[in-house]
Amino acid sequence: MNFKLKIWRQLGRDSKGKLKPYEISGISPATSFLEMLDILNEQLTAHGTEPVAFDSDCREGICGTCSLTINGEAHGPSHPAAACQLYMREFKDGATITIEPFRARSFPIVKDLVINRSALDRIVQAGGFVSARTGSAPEANSTPVPKHKADLAMEAAACIGCGACAAACPNASAMLFTSAKISHLALLPQGQPERRRRVLRMVRQMDAEGFGNCTNTYECEAVCPAEISVSFIAKMNREYAIASLGERLGE
Repeated sequence: MNFKLKIWRQLGRDSKGKLKPYEISGISPATSFLEMLDILNEQLTAHGTEPVAFDSDCREGICGTCSLTINGEAHGPSHPAAACQLYMREFKDGATITIEPFRARSFPIVKDLVINRSALDRIVQAGGFVSARTGSAPEANSTPVPKHKADLAMEAAACIGCGACAAACPNASAMLFTSAKISHLALLPQGQPERRRRVLRMVRQMDAEGFGNCTNTYECEAVCPAEISVSFIAKMNREYAIASLGERLGE
């Protein structure tokens, strides 16, 4: 398969970037999207050209570092999946593919397709610790958890922190990410002691990082590799309202 690529090239955060054209041929349909970029970089290096910088780690849809916008879609046209799970058979032979980094004010560009997503880390850090007993694992049945709540907690905990939700949102909102991180602990007994403090700190940190608000466009849910439901945003808003009221009342 042959492709025409338009790739965003930018030396750093303070420099101007632009889309540059490249052509690549002889790509197998079974080649993953990141492997295709590896092949391109090998060719660029062989010709003495600076390779394209992009992030990746596990390449199994787990780590969330492959933050690419492909033809205008976060993680590309194959959903639910991260960019590393996208294969070239999803594109027509001879197609033109535009590759850009995630676009959000809170995700400054480091170089080319690499972005700084540390804003998401700071939101998680703002949540603080969990007052849970350490040491040997407790008996599994010693802390009963209703199955419905356990299932919801596991669904929320599946978030890989890729940032696609913010990149796809017209407001660059990180509320799906933040709500998933808040909800999975709020649903379990281990998360109860810091429940109110956690939601207040994480939501305020999210706002401080410059992320926008949710206006229910559902783009975040559409591109989420873990298929996390926007219903968690409603749960977070309820948690925040209760915690804010308690704070005002001095509880």
